[in-house]
Amino acid sequence: MSKVKLKIPKFNGERLFYFLLSFIITFGAAIISSIWAKNTKGTYELLKKPYFAPPPIVFPIVWNILFVLMAYALYRVWRDIKKKPENRRAIKLYFIQLLLNFLWSPIFFGLNLRFIAFIVLIFLWIFIALTLKEFYKRDKLAGILLIPYLLWVTFAGVLNFSIWFLNA
Repeated sequence: MSKVKLKIPKFNGERLFYFLLSFIITFGAAIISSIWAKNTKGTYELLKKPYFAPPPIVFPIVWNILFVLMAYALYRVWRDIKKKPENRRAIKLYFIQLLLNFLWSPIFFGLNLRFIAFIVLIFLWIFIALTLKEFYKRDKLAGILLIPYLLWVTFAGVLNFSIWFLNA
Protein backbone atom coordinates (compact mmCIF):
# COMPACT_ATOMS: atom_id res chain seq x y z
CA MET A 1 0.00 0.00 0.00
CA SER A 2 1.44 3.39 -0.97
CA LYS A 3 1.61 6.24 1.47
CA VAL A 4 0.07 9.58 0.67
CA LYS A 5 2.43 12.42 1.44
CA LEU A 6 0.99 15.70 2.57
CA LYS A 7 2.89 18.47 0.85
CA ILE A 8 3.21 21.40 3.22
CA PRO A 9 4.38 24.59 1.52
CA LYS A 10 7.72 25.92 2.67
CA PHE A 11 7.77 29.56 3.57
CA ASN A 12 10.93 31.56 3.32
CA GLY A 13 10.79 35.18 4.46
CA GLU A 14 9.71 36.49 1.07
CA ARG A 15 6.96 33.93 0.56
CA LEU A 16 5.66 34.51 4.07
CA PHE A 17 5.58 38.25 3.31
CA TYR A 18 3.47 37.71 0.16
CA PHE A 19 1.22 35.23 1.99
CA LEU A 20 0.48 37.64 4.85
CA LEU A 21 0.17 40.63 2.53
CA SER A 22 -2.32 38.77 0.32
CA PHE A 23 -4.57 38.08 3.30
CA ILE A 24 -4.14 41.51 4.91
CA ILE A 25 -4.98 43.37 1.70
CA THR A 26 -7.91 41.14 0.75
CA PHE A 27 -9.51 41.08 4.20
CA GLY A 28 -8.56 44.72 4.82
CA ALA A 29 -10.56 45.78 1.77
CA ALA A 30 -13.50 43.69 2.97
CA ILE A 31 -13.45 45.08 6.50
CA ILE A 32 -13.07 48.72 5.46
CA SER A 33 -15.82 48.36 2.86
CA SER A 34 -18.24 46.86 5.36
CA ILE A 35 -17.48 49.60 7.91
CA TRP A 36 -17.89 52.28 5.25
CA ALA A 37 -21.21 50.75 4.21
CA LYS A 38 -22.43 51.33 7.77
CA ASN A 39 -25.50 49.46 8.98
CA THR A 40 -25.87 46.91 6.19
CA LYS A 41 -27.85 44.39 8.23
CA GLY A 42 -30.65 46.83 9.02
CA THR A 43 -30.78 48.14 5.46
CA TYR A 44 -30.95 44.66 3.94
CA GLU A 45 -33.76 43.57 6.25
CA LEU A 46 -35.90 46.57 5.26
CA LEU A 47 -35.66 45.94 1.52
CA LYS A 48 -38.20 44.05 -0.56
CA LYS A 49 -36.37 40.93 -1.69
CA PRO A 50 -37.06 38.19 -4.23
CA TYR A 51 -38.07 34.75 -3.02
CA PHE A 52 -34.54 33.39 -3.64
CA ALA A 53 -32.79 35.94 -1.41
CA PRO A 54 -30.78 34.17 1.30
CA PRO A 55 -31.15 35.14 4.95
CA PRO A 56 -28.66 37.79 6.15
CA ILE A 57 -26.55 35.25 8.08
CA VAL A 58 -25.49 33.58 4.81
CA PHE A 59 -23.56 36.60 3.52
CA PRO A 60 -20.75 36.84 6.11
CA ILE A 61 -20.22 33.07 5.99
CA VAL A 62 -19.99 32.95 2.19
CA TRP A 63 -17.89 36.10 1.92
CA ASN A 64 -15.37 34.96 4.51
CA ILE A 65 -14.88 31.69 2.64
CA LEU A 66 -14.56 33.57 -0.65
CA PHE A 67 -12.05 36.05 0.79
CA VAL A 68 -9.86 33.17 2.02
CA LEU A 69 -9.96 31.60 -1.46
CA MET A 70 -9.25 34.96 -3.11
CA ALA A 71 -6.32 35.76 -0.81
CA TYR A 72 -4.76 32.34 -1.27
CA ALA A 73 -5.17 32.59 -5.05
CA LEU A 74 -3.46 35.99 -5.00
CA TYR A 75 -0.62 34.59 -2.93
CA ARG A 76 -0.06 31.72 -5.37
CA VAL A 77 0.42 34.17 -8.25
CA TRP A 78 2.20 36.90 -6.26
CA ARG A 79 4.79 34.62 -4.62
CA ASP A 80 6.60 34.12 -7.95
CA ILE A 81 6.56 37.75 -9.09
CA LYS A 82 10.36 38.05 -9.21
CA LYS A 83 10.79 34.90 -11.30
CA LYS A 84 7.73 35.58 -13.42
CA PRO A 85 7.29 39.32 -14.04
CA GLU A 86 4.46 38.50 -16.47
CA ASN A 87 2.38 37.79 -13.34
CA ARG A 88 2.06 41.57 -12.86
CA ARG A 89 -0.87 41.73 -15.30
CA ALA A 90 -2.79 39.11 -13.32
CA ILE A 91 -2.07 40.90 -10.07
CA LYS A 92 -3.19 44.26 -11.49
CA LEU A 93 -6.47 42.66 -12.59
CA TYR A 94 -6.89 41.20 -9.10
CA PHE A 95 -6.52 44.64 -7.53
CA ILE A 96 -8.99 46.19 -9.98
CA GLN A 97 -11.62 43.57 -9.13
CA LEU A 98 -10.85 44.00 -5.41
CA LEU A 99 -11.42 47.75 -5.75
CA LEU A 100 -14.76 47.13 -7.46
CA ASN A 101 -15.68 44.64 -4.75
CA PHE A 102 -14.67 47.23 -2.15
CA LEU A 103 -16.91 49.89 -3.73
CA TRP A 104 -20.04 47.77 -4.08
CA SER A 105 -21.18 47.67 -0.41
CA PRO A 106 -20.93 51.41 0.21
CA ILE A 107 -22.75 52.12 -3.06
CA PHE A 108 -25.50 49.57 -2.42
CA PHE A 109 -25.96 50.04 1.32
CA GLY A 110 -24.35 53.36 2.26
CA LEU A 111 -25.53 55.46 -0.69
CA ASN A 112 -28.62 53.34 -1.50
CA LEU A 113 -27.77 53.49 -5.21
CA ARG A 114 -28.94 49.99 -6.10
CA PHE A 115 -28.83 50.35 -9.89
CA ILE A 116 -25.35 51.91 -9.82
CA ALA A 117 -24.30 49.03 -7.56
CA PHE A 118 -25.63 46.63 -10.20
CA ILE A 119 -23.49 48.36 -12.86
CA VAL A 120 -20.48 48.03 -10.53
CA LEU A 121 -21.29 44.32 -10.20
CA ILE A 122 -21.26 43.91 -13.97
CA PHE A 123 -17.76 45.42 -14.13
CA LEU A 124 -16.76 43.36 -11.08
CA TRP A 125 -17.91 40.17 -12.82
CA ILE A 126 -15.91 41.07 -15.95
CA PHE A 127 -12.75 41.73 -13.94
CA ILE A 128 -13.16 38.57 -11.87
CA ALA A 129 -13.46 36.57 -15.11
CA LEU A 130 -10.35 38.27 -16.52
CA THR A 131 -8.46 37.70 -13.26
CA LEU A 132 -9.53 34.06 -13.17
CA LYS A 133 -8.30 33.55 -16.74
CA GLU A 134 -4.94 35.21 -16.03
CA PHE A 135 -4.48 33.37 -12.73
CA TYR A 136 -5.30 30.04 -14.38
CA LYS A 137 -2.65 30.65 -17.08
CA ARG A 138 -0.05 31.22 -14.38
CA ASP A 139 -1.19 28.78 -11.68
CA LYS A 140 -4.10 26.44 -12.35
CA LEU A 141 -5.11 26.13 -8.71
CA ALA A 142 -5.13 29.93 -8.30
CA GLY A 143 -7.59 30.20 -11.18
CA ILE A 144 -9.77 27.38 -9.90
CA LEU A 145 -9.92 29.02 -6.46
CA LEU A 146 -11.69 32.02 -8.05
CA ILE A 147 -14.52 29.99 -9.61
CA PRO A 148 -16.75 30.06 -6.48
CA TYR A 149 -16.23 33.83 -6.29
CA LEU A 150 -17.34 34.29 -9.90
CA LEU A 151 -20.39 32.09 -9.29
CA TRP A 152 -21.35 33.98 -6.13
CA VAL A 153 -20.99 37.35 -7.85
CA THR A 154 -23.18 36.03 -10.67
CA PHE A 155 -25.84 35.20 -8.08
CA ALA A 156 -25.24 38.54 -6.35
CA GLY A 157 -25.82 40.35 -9.64
CA VAL A 158 -29.20 38.67 -10.12
CA LEU A 159 -30.07 39.43 -6.50
CA ASN A 160 -28.90 43.05 -6.77
CA PHE A 161 -30.93 43.63 -9.94
CA SER A 162 -34.01 42.00 -8.38
CA ILE A 163 -33.76 44.11 -5.24
CA TRP A 164 -33.34 47.28 -7.30
CA PHE A 165 -36.37 46.34 -9.42
CA LEU A 166 -38.56 45.48 -6.40
CA ASN A 167 -37.61 48.65 -4.53
CA ALA A 168 -37.55 51.17 -7.42
